[in-house]
Amino acid sequence: MQVQGTQVVGRVAQLLRLIGGRPAGASTAWLVRESGLTRPTAHRILTALAAEGLLDTDPSNGNWVLGTELFLLGSAASTRFPFEDLARPSLRRVAEESGESAFYSIRRGSETVCLLREEGSFPVRSFVLREGVRFPLGVASAGTAILAFLPDDEQDAFLSRWAEHAGEFASGHTEAVVRRQLAETKLRGYSVNPGLVLEGSWGMGAAVFDRNGTPVGAVSITGIEPRFRPERQEFLGRLLLEEAYRISARLEGPRG
Repeated sequence: MQVQGTQVVGRVAQLLRLIGGRPAGASTAWLVRESGLTRPTAHRILTALAAEGLLDTDPSNGNWVLGTELFLLGSAASTRFPFEDLARPSLRRVAEESGESAFYSIRRGSETVCLLREEGSFPVRSFVLREGVRFPLGVASAGTAILAFLPDDEQDAFLSRWAEHAGEFASGHTEAVVRRQLAETKLRGYSVNPGLVLEGSWGMGAAVFDRNGTPVGAVSITGIEPRFRPERQEFLGRLLLEEAYRISARLEGPRG
């Protein structure tokens, strides 16, 4: 039986998000495994999206990649979301002063999604984070910074089903580890991720707040472990907090 109505919309969105999180593209087999869809259903939806220009296939390996029509739609939508004006200046300052790659991520429901990246001058980089990458809230430095400053009841709702929420990241981000990180983040004001997503790849983040004091995003940096020695973390944390504050002030805007 054909899938109808809102169910097919949800499946389309799920497949687009999965493909968008993999710059090298995604095979049909991987998408079937990650989405839980049957192969015929996944293939039917993928083929229909390709016919509309929303997806394409990489001729070198046959992987599904985002299509030009999505780029055009994204360009049109970008005028409603001035993240470039909002966060880019801060990311440039962070990257210039630290030498590390800087990122701006926002909260989307139970996830964080990376929107902007600014490369630092240090030649050795971590490639864990890039535009379009999503993590469960509380995973990686941006997600930890945001979750730490959510109201207690909302934070507890995620922690009470942590293994299910964190999914593939639950083994490195155990509930005990995450609870400790959240407490430390709230005490310091910024988060430190000691290679929990990928060994040797560290990150730090500071939350961005809206005018109601709700964390809605985060400025973060990633790099290799030797660049995040304890004696340097205070400098990096202060830099992140300063720029997160600047973005928060822009989000608040003029008060009437």
